[in-house]
Amino acid sequence: MDWLREHPDVRTIRVAAADLNGVARGKRVPARFAQKLSEEGTKFPFSVLNLDIWGEDIENSPLVFESGDPDGLLMPTERGFLPMPWLDAPTGLLPLWMFHPDGRPYEGDPRQALARVVDRYKAADLVPVVATELEFFLIDDSGRTLRVPPSPRSGKRRTGGEVLSLRALDAFDQFFTTLYDACEMMDIPADTSISEAGPGQFEINLMHQADPLKAADDTWLFKMLVKGIARNYGFAASFMAKPYEAWPGNGMHMHFSILTKDGRNIFDDGGEMGTDALRHAVAGCLRAMPGSTLLFAPHENSYDRLVPNAHAPTGIGWAYENRTAAIRIPSSGPKARRIEHRVAGGDVNPYLTVAAILGAALNGIEDKLQAPAPFKGNAYDQQLAQLPGDWGAAIEAFDTCPDIRRIFPEHLVDNYLMTKRQELHYMAELSDEETVELYLDTV
Repeated sequence: MDWLREHPDVRTIRVAAADLNGVARGKRVPARFAQKLSEEGTKFPFSVLNLDIWGEDIENSPLVFESGDPDGLLMPTERGFLPMPWLDAPTGLLPLWMFHPDGRPYEGDPRQALARVVDRYKAADLVPVVATELEFFLIDDSGRTLRVPPSPRSGKRRTGGEVLSLRALDAFDQFFTTLYDACEMMDIPADTSISEAGPGQFEINLMHQADPLKAADDTWLFKMLVKGIARNYGFAASFMAKPYEAWPGNGMHMHFSILTKDGRNIFDDGGEMGTDALRHAVAGCLRAMPGSTLLFAPHENSYDRLVPNAHAPTGIGWAYENRTAAIRIPSSGPKARRIEHRVAGGDVNPYLTVAAILGAALNGIEDKLQAPAPFKGNAYDQQLAQLPGDWGAAIEAFDTCPDIRRIFPEHLVDNYLMTKRQELHYMAELSDEETVELYLDTV
């Protein structure tokens, strides 16, 4: 409530929670009801967090007709009220997560799923430190063909990718300046930005932090913010995995290390190779990778990104300082020894992705799994086991993976499977143009 008192011009509030696809579901509420929302929360049907990508109910879901479509209780997260700088009128956003009416966490809520993994780390006296890197395209989607928007500075369109080009960044300097100012307002720790390999493609890193829930919140809010600011400049920002067939797709790389309660990095052995704990964590991530692919590549378009020689991993392997690997150990000082997980696309639900990666790593540490030898050279030339090659295969791998059912509640797993099977069925009816139109803004 302090934020609202400091911003008396705010007249409306949005309350929102992330559904299984990471889409914000919520309500618009007059600001005069803010105190009641803060203290008592609000209600949505449980089924709202289990809608498909079109926003439709899941057919035959027990959450809908079978149970009478009952309400869950949505309470504010630790984040409190935030500004929504992309809207014209001063507006507050109150992020929520879902509980049962008796106060129990709702197991179908993706944020609650991540909290469950974090609780496992707390029980082991460990603290995960997490950072995400997000790639996105700026796109002129006003015509039938997607293309790079004209620079607000020069009015010119650049048709090719320019890796680490200051000229490409400067062409959209007004947009990035506004975006960084908005990140400051929303307490999103945006760090370095670079231009990427695709036309109008950029990457922004979010700073590492010893709070996986806030890291996932920041990632979810950042995607919402980037899309909103871009529309104010007359173009789209898209985290869609592969909007252009001929160019690399969007990834969401996640870096993590694990600390003891006294702040010691359990991956740090004082040298470049890291500890046994690092290799156990790597082994856990590799073992869970086939079953986790549906979370890292949740949509039909996601699999257009996961192809050889397209700057996205296809093989299940790890390496030191190698960007062709699914799991990379970056060069760093020993105290900063960490794992970079490179499989996820920009189109993911960050709560489920962070939960899947941290949960798999902890499984590996608990089981003292032995990682295979790291490879050297080009991953695409190695004889590695492969990720599921299409959406249907990934759905089946998710269904049968023991690690997935160890990380996530059965209820969430079942809901997610129903959602993805329904989407798989109905996506077959869409043309390529309709597919792009669906995913460009929603993911």
